[in-house]
Amino acid sequence: MTQRIIVVGGGIIGMLTARELHQAGRRVTLIERQQTGRESTWAGGGIISPLFPWRYLDSITELAGWSQAHYAQICEQLLHDTGVDPEYTQSGMLMVANDELDTARAWAARHSRHLEFIDAATFRQLEPQAAHPPETGMWMPEVAQVRNPCIAASLLADLQRRGIEIVTDTPVESLLCERDACRGVATARGAFEAEQVIVCAGAWSGQLLGDLPTPPAVRPVRGQMILFRTPPGTISRIVLEEQRYIIPRRDGHVLFGSSMEEAGFDNSTTPEMYQELRDIVIERFPVLADYSIVKHWSGLRPGSPAGVPYIARHPQIGNLFVNAGQYRNGVVLGPASARLMADLVLQREPIVDPAPYAWTAARG
Repeated sequence: MTQRIIVVGGGIIGMLTARELHQAGRRVTLIERQQTGRESTWAGGGIISPLFPWRYLDSITELAGWSQAHYAQICEQLLHDTGVDPEYTQSGMLMVANDELDTARAWAARHSRHLEFIDAATFRQLEPQAAHPPETGMWMPEVAQVRNPCIAASLLADLQRRGIEIVTDTPVESLLCERDACRGVATARGAFEAEQVIVCAGAWSGQLLGDLPTPPAVRPVRGQMILFRTPPGTISRIVLEEQRYIIPRRDGHVLFGSSMEEAGFDNSTTPEMYQELRDIVIERFPVLADYSIVKHWSGLRPGSPAGVPYIARHPQIGNLFVNAGQYRNGVVLGPASARLMADLVLQREPIVDPAPYAWTAARG
């Protein structure tokens, strides 16, 4: 019988990893602490690009580039196979960072990325509702987005269609590790055993692996967001400025976020952040003052040093792996992270050099 692989965590990273392994012919059990896709996957913005991508290490650019090259095909296949539309949309991304123009130009040249420098008139033409278009803005027309709850639902439907075993509402309490091997996981529903275990538990990954040698430095970082309901087309483009982004959805919903708060595992929302986000977005996009906020939520991102994920085999426990720590870039890094994880588990030629993501690699 085909050996079993347990994937711990049912966010976008865990579901894509399970999908990759199943496509390679492996028998996979996915175990999720609540329902799939309900943590940072559901809570995020869905931009298929790192925010201000030149601010990240080249290791992030490598993974993001692979994902960006494959995302449209992945979403097309998911829609075809499941009937659930991830809402892949090429919105383009405008950026305001007046003191980083030279850095951005050098990054784009080094990595052959399409980045345009535009004047205020062009910025306003691309996003007419922006109140303060910069004298020189930046524009990446090829940047796309997905709608987080939609791609989560599509991936779940795809895993179900494939017959992958999905165990929900079942927190993993501990890993069953003895000496140099991990034979499975312990839960309140009993033990689940497997020949290989992959921890894709997002912000909870560091906690789950904390008792093992060289635990990964993955921690929760809270992000709060607000959502407006407007007529479709009210806001046209993704716009980034000072770590905050606005994202228009196809149906007219407009998302604005997000905060970055060291609040441990507290994922509650606060009235102070609600007001801060509302004030900032209306100052930048006054048209939104005419529309209501229909939702305010928070999520816990899996923070890591320099935002570089751990995609690796444990240095001492040969059948234990981790795929976590994508921080603010879980959606854009998801497909590449999953493919690289599968390459390492299956001992295939990796899509990128795995060294920067190793369990004990220097980060930052």
